[in-house]
Amino acid sequence: QVQLVESGGGLVQAGGSLRLSCAASGRTFSFYAMGWFRQAPGKEREWLAAVTWSSGRTYYANDLKGRFTISRDNAKNMVYLQMNSLKPEDTAVYYCAARQDPLVVKYDYWGQGTQVTVSS
Repeated sequence: QVQLVESGGGLVQAGGSLRLSCAASGRTFSFYAMGWFRQAPGKEREWLAAVTWSSGRTYYANDLKGRFTISRDNAKNMVYLQMNSLKPEDTAVYYCAARQDPLVVKYDYWGQGTQVTVSS
């Protein structure tokens, strides 16, 4: 079984930074990619970034404008999301997820989420 556990959320002032972590356990060898998503109150879940598990290639949502950086450490089974220049509109619950199929964009496993609150 696969388990994903996020950490690193919290309260930060606008302009500040946070680093989210996602610890993966279980069948991590089956992962094709890991991704970060967020969901703000009353809004749909939004994809932010992804990194392929083996090669480390990264992908980002266009409107992040370089503020967020995804990375992974295979040896530790960890994925990170470095968030800089945070804005109040970044307030949301942030989730990491794992994708197994390289041909189908569907995330198979999800963490429980970590709250990020950005104050103005």
